[in-house]
Amino acid sequence: MTKTYDAIIIGGGHNGLVCAFYLARAGLKVRVLERRHIVGGAAVTEEFHPGFRNSTASYTVSLLRPKVIKDMRLHERGWRIIERTISNFFPHDNGYLKLGGGTARTQAEFARFSQRDADTFPKYEEALERVAEVLRDMALKTPPNVGGGLRALIAAAAQGKRLAGMDLEAQRDTMDLFVKSARGFLESWYENPYIQAAFGFDAVVGNYASPDTPGSAYVLLHHVFGEINGKKGMWGHSVGGMGAITQYMAEACVEAGVEISVEAPVAKVLVDGNKVTGIKLASGEEIAADIVASNAGPALLYRQLIDRSDLTPEFARRMDGFKAGSGTFRMNVALSELPDFTVLPGKDKAEHHTAGIIISPTLDYMDQAFTDAKAFGWSKEPIVEMKLPTSVDDSLAPPGQHIASLFCQQFAPVLPDGRNWDDEREAAADLIIDTVTKHAPNFRKSIIATQIHSPLDLERKFGLIGGDIMHGHMTLDQLWAARPVLGHGDYRGPLKGLYMCGSGTHPGGGVTGAPGHNAAHEILRDRSLLGRLFARA
Repeated sequence: MTKTYDAIIIGGGHNGLVCAFYLARAGLKVRVLERRHIVGGAAVTEEFHPGFRNSTASYTVSLLRPKVIKDMRLHERGWRIIERTISNFFPHDNGYLKLGGGTARTQAEFARFSQRDADTFPKYEEALERVAEVLRDMALKTPPNVGGGLRALIAAAAQGKRLAGMDLEAQRDTMDLFVKSARGFLESWYENPYIQAAFGFDAVVGNYASPDTPGSAYVLLHHVFGEINGKKGMWGHSVGGMGAITQYMAEACVEAGVEISVEAPVAKVLVDGNKVTGIKLASGEEIAADIVASNAGPALLYRQLIDRSDLTPEFARRMDGFKAGSGTFRMNVALSELPDFTVLPGKDKAEHHTAGIIISPTLDYMDQAFTDAKAFGWSKEPIVEMKLPTSVDDSLAPPGQHIASLFCQQFAPVLPDGRNWDDEREAAADLIIDTVTKHAPNFRKSIIATQIHSPLDLERKFGLIGGDIMHGHMTLDQLWAARPVLGHGDYRGPLKGLYMCGSGTHPGGGVTGAPGHNAAHEILRDRSLLGRLFARA
């Protein structure tokens, strides 16, 4: 006998859980179907070596919307965030740069390289914050749907009002951030290459592009609109790893009445005419529902889970052109001791060990990394961000031992010359380890075990097509009302009853909860409208 639900959520990632929570809280009968043995999607904490646990994919927190945290009562359930004393530490051949710890401290750090840049920093910080505040306001609002008639025009006017109300300089900064390259934007503010790189790094995180690529400045902005513990722009560590977030979310869902199924991979979305009727599992079981919301990215949903014949030729063509693939290579490393950096010696825990440790000294270094990746498959000198979560959370490893999260760019989603990541992953991992060891000579010999996630591994394990942690490029043609494609930026798919609730929709990637929140509210809006129509009939 076929089971029937009001709504089925494909994928138990954080956005899928958020969407399920709001639907169930409104009284719908909801079931979440997760392919893996654990919910959380890319925001999970797993043991990768006996005694060593870590956030195996997503690894740091800032962007999760305060409303979602409050509604799901995550803090009340026990979730804690540890703030970074400083945000980032950049070792380089001529010393190091620390970023964060307050405006005055950052200015003092910049003054070691450029007094002009130190004087500029408060103005830059203020300019970005003005634009980031608009993004925070827009994150939990549904974009106007092109072709959506009067309602879309009203929504566009309402959301555009905030932008129109900015002064001229703020509007210029907003335009620059959306259309300029990261280099073009940052060179208009700063003269020192190390300081430019300290901000430019955010423009290539999860972005298979050069800092010279037009539009890359927006990705820089996307990483500064977050907040933790009420402090804007801050980043922190989730105690217990990122999986703590999604486990508490799952708890909230179950309390609201959601049924969660793991090891339940969806094989196909079932369609009758122009309407979804449910899903078919890989096991062959069919589950009926009038609402299907996909937390899977658009590339996975429309290329693998829905028959092409169920889509219009034009929509199918558009989704064939949807750009996905982030060039991310992710490693987790068990260590016997903390890295001992040449520029700041010492194996005992120090302030820089608790920060994001970034090996990416200049914009030229970042550009060359992307150029190498296009030509050879990965950068000869890769961009590496290392986090040492056990420097603030000793629950993740045996006493006295540590974990390193290595989040690396640029690695081609598809290798050139017919090469395969299954054959090349170990060589790439060795290069990354060598890159860190150049700055911390004890790093390689302190390694106990490694876990490697090439772009192909990320796709296989987490369903991230091309290893794309954002579920699709964060470029101007795939943002806001055009995410994933114009005409469907309001979380509604091209089939009746089909919705999208993952990072392939507005406001994009990162652990925000916003797409899940917004999609649920559009589903409930449609249900309410349908109810009113039936009542009048």
